[in-house]
Amino acid sequence: MLFVNYPKCSTCRKAKNWLDEHNIEYESRHIIEDNPTAEELRKWWEISGLPLKRFFNTSGMKYRELKLKDKLPDMSEDDQLELLSTDGMLVKRPVLVDDGVVLVGFKVKEWEEKLL
Repeated sequence: MLFVNYPKCSTCRKAKNWLDEHNIEYESRHIIEDNPTAEELRKWWEISGLPLKRFFNTSGMKYRELKLKDKLPDMSEDDQLELLSTDGMLVKRPVLVDDGVVLVGFKVKEWEEKLL
């Protein structure tokens, strides 16, 4: 299981603690130092079944600086994935990737349903 996170993010820390409390083994990956590639993001997006916009950190400063709220609707999926792959701060976190399961963000109920 791959746990893609930003260690300074309080939500990521809560998710990490949750995984540890439930004795779930994972490989931790720093989203800034090792940002997901466009190919990885495409695969995760397809597995997740989520709208692509859910992969964007819409509350982040970078998202607001780039005015993505206005730009995303006119961008192709390929362009959106390429953009996400350029900066880990644009990606909603944490991202948890396991066989056939991709969870974006940390919602306890969703994680319990998918992982326990």
